Amino acid sequence: MGRGKVELKRIENPTSRQVTFSKRRNGLLKKAFELSILCDAEVALIIFSPSGKAYQFASHDITRTISMYRREVGLPESNNSSFLRARTMEYWRNENEELRRSIGNLEMRLMNLAGEELSTLGVQELKQLERQLKTGVERIRSKMIKLHELNFADASCSTTTVGANARISAFPRYKNIRMNLSLLF
Repeated sequence: MGRGKVELKRIENPTSRQVTFSKRRNGLLKKAFELSILCDAEVALIIFSPSGKAYQFASHDITRTISMYRREVGLPESNNSSFLRARTMEYWRNENEELRRSIGNLEMRLMNLAGEELSTLGVQELKQLERQLKTGVERIRSKMIKLHELNFADASCSTTTVGANARISAFPRYKNIRMNLSLLF
């Protein structure tokens, strides 16, 4: 009496699925071994479990067998040093070119922010640049106001201990900031 046919679909029960995987993996490895012995065939078998663990069988050197396979199907040799060197050189050439383009774009953007080379920009780009500059100026003003408030608070504290005439001279480096603040507003 023969075995019944098994419906080929994913086994839903994880325990049953693991048991079936182990049994069939062992059976497949045994068949690969038998094929290599009985038929003097060069066999290489690699199995990855669902968790990513690798199982392998090779009747000869597995690297040699994989190289034979790659040649047979027309894939480039992966261990060929000239191929790897050429691929690496191509990668770095592309990387270098991409970085050069990026540097060029950043330099042009910096020039645009400084008000130079504006003739290459369209109306939308100019409006966007204007918005960015306005936002930058607002941030600078806000920072200066906070700095001014901190200086004023520090100066108030120092006037109580030193005197009213010492306020500006106690903070000479902030005197210019205060004058510049008045120019901004």
